[in-house]
Amino acid sequence: MIVTIAAFTELAVTSADKTFLQLRSDIVEGTIAAGSKLSETELSTKYQVSRAVIRESINRLEACHLVERKANIGARVVSLTPEGLIQLYQVREALEGMAARLAAKNMSNDDIAALQALLNSHFQTVKGGESYYQEAGDLDFHYRIILGSKNQHLIEVLVNGIYHLIRMYRVQLGMAGPRVTTAFDEHKHIAQAIANRDEELAEMLMRRHILYSKNNIESKLQ
Repeated sequence: MIVTIAAFTELAVTSADKTFLQLRSDIVEGTIAAGSKLSETELSTKYQVSRAVIRESINRLEACHLVERKANIGARVVSLTPEGLIQLYQVREALEGMAARLAAKNMSNDDIAALQALLNSHFQTVKGGESYYQEAGDLDFHYRIILGSKNQHLIEVLVNGIYHLIRMYRVQLGMAGPRVTTAFDEHKHIAQAIANRDEELAEMLMRRHILYSKNNIESKLQ
């Protein structure tokens, strides 16, 4: 399946779509706490939809790795743990490193210009040194590079697989604090390597960037 920026915005066509997107956002942002039990009755009241719609949304969230089911407990939001972080970021480092390498080869000049313009807009967010929040999708530096790989299997695994679980760790634990300015600088170096068509350097810098991010989040979890 070909994933595009337009496709990723996931226009909410039905009430079920809207509920799923809102639930997903609330979990990623921490409005619904990590590790919390999901009650169909309570959620149907909160979101003013039927329990069947909530049940469908929970099933979709399970496919996104944001919800897990346990015997005699039911559905829960996944917990953010050091062990889960390490396993997730091992996969992320390898796959996004590959994405950066492929982006250096396959992104068009217009794609690269748009990536650098995105970073310029991010500068206004990080210049105060307190936060580096990025919206999901095409306003996210990492998402742009994933799409820039032009490898549809890789895009499928990252965007439709683990992207929102990664965002959950990033948003709740990794987008504030002293690492803000260094993370932004690392993004700039990655973008420059891609612009220079230096595939090896782009991959190395991305892998290093994700490793540093993992270490930063891990320190907060512990």
